[in-house]
Amino acid sequence: MGVEPKHLHESRYPLASSTLYREFQEEKAEILRHKWLESERLGYDIGFERALLDWIRKHREGWRAARRQLDWDLRAR
Repeated sequence: MGVEPKHLHESRYPLASSTLYREFQEEKAEILRHKWLESERLGYDIGFERALLDWIRKHREGWRAARRQLDWDLRAR
């Protein structure tokens, strides 16, 4: 099965082109990355909920600030 052309993907999944949805997906990917790193460090699966709460407490503010700066830099070009 090949990759679906963008226009077909967006017509089936209208939220896929939404900025808010893309940000949600990127944040979720960061949380899953954090879950993996912490689980590896501790030697057991910490679970999504623990990873989510830990990531929000430790990393969310900085991650969002970095994204805002990147968006600002890209718009300034």
